[in-house]
Amino acid sequence: MPEQPASAVALSTALPVRHMVKARHEFRGMRTAEHYFTVPLDHFAPASGGSSPAAETITVFAREYVSSDHTIAEAEKLPWLLYLQGGPGGRGNRLASLGGWSKAAAREFRILMLDQRGTGLSSPLDRNTLPALGTSEAQAAYLEHFRADSIVADAELIRAALGSGPWSIYGQSYGGFCALTYLSFAPEGVREALITGGLAPLDGPADDVYRATFARVAARNTEYFGWYPEDRGTVERIAAHLRQTEEFLPDGGRLTVERFQMVGSFLGGNTRVDGLHYLLEGALIDAPGGPRLSDTFLEQVQGIVSRRSNPLYALMHESIYGQGRPTDWAAWRILAEHPEFRPDASPLLLTGEMVYPWYFDQDAALEPLREVANLLAAKPDWKPLYDRRRLAANTVPTAAAVYRDDIYVDRDLSLATAAAVRGLQVWETAEFHHDGISDDGEAIFSRLLGMVRPAGS
Repeated sequence: MPEQPASAVALSTALPVRHMVKARHEFRGMRTAEHYFTVPLDHFAPASGGSSPAAETITVFAREYVSSDHTIAEAEKLPWLLYLQGGPGGRGNRLASLGGWSKAAAREFRILMLDQRGTGLSSPLDRNTLPALGTSEAQAAYLEHFRADSIVADAELIRAALGSGPWSIYGQSYGGFCALTYLSFAPEGVREALITGGLAPLDGPADDVYRATFARVAARNTEYFGWYPEDRGTVERIAAHLRQTEEFLPDGGRLTVERFQMVGSFLGGNTRVDGLHYLLEGALIDAPGGPRLSDTFLEQVQGIVSRRSNPLYALMHESIYGQGRPTDWAAWRILAEHPEFRPDASPLLLTGEMVYPWYFDQDAALEPLREVANLLAAKPDWKPLYDRRRLAANTVPTAAAVYRDDIYVDRDLSLATAAAVRGLQVWETAEFHHDGISDDGEAIFSRLLGMVRPAGS
């Protein structure tokens, strides 16, 4: 077996873990159970007891979903499916009922919806909890343990605590990145892997990601304004208004032109893209003192531009591409190569999911974390997240949906990764965008599951 990189998960199941089920519920055709696991903060530090980093623990939460079509006795015999959510910084989905991909999965799996460490109920991190860790340097050092390698190590401990053999994993977006890390460092824990919109580049600088991303976002702008040409003028009027008039979001933060550009996150969706038109059509209203932005518009925009509910996204986003080198605010640097995205450009283009240093100046929820963000951006020695040799020898049945026009996870970079993973089957489609599972998750999941299982199995 090839030598593993320093971040390999290496027998994480040997580490201690405590497991509690605190509540069970049944509603709308499903049963749920709330699982809490106590895991090491640092899976890779030598276990020496006492107050060493290896002795420090955090809580990881996961919710189990089982269809009520299965009796309790039947459900206990079902194999597990671990769902890895997008992000970084996104908690697991809170399902009110089984639908889409979860409906398809619940026919034969017990679904485990993980709140990845630092999110949801898993020792959550934000502007209130991070400063309690001490200096900015201490906070940055703590956050080094919140990437995909640690998430995979958590998953392996959880799998052992549940008494599961190799389980199936399903990764959407960043969850797909985590799935590749799983296949790199703990493939023995995986029965089969399904990935949607989440084949990460295995190496190379983050710069490559953002060069591709800016190009695809520019093309998506052109496509969108071709569908809704009247919105071209609306965007220009909003930008001109914001340059001349102060407008404030409900949380008191100022809406600047560059923050307004963030509504381009709608461009990454299938049905969501049309929601951008509905957002813009109600933006400007006539007020006694002249045009103003409507309260309805400002309320909706705040939910898009604020990272109050998922600060780890802004803090850790570029680190998911950091391997052996600093990311150094890659999106901000590459923006200089694309002046068409500048906030003073005309016509104004809307942006995607890039993270810029000014987020930490303009978002009150991020301001206390500015220094920590800069330290993470400058970190020169991020550990590797993938093992090319292990992936080239992969034996885990794996299938991935690659969305041809995905503005978040580039199609060409995805196909290069697919070619580097032995046996990975690709379904490339232009029918969906990054959030395809929100549109037809049942069909997408079923197709991928069929790809990794021989006929009749």
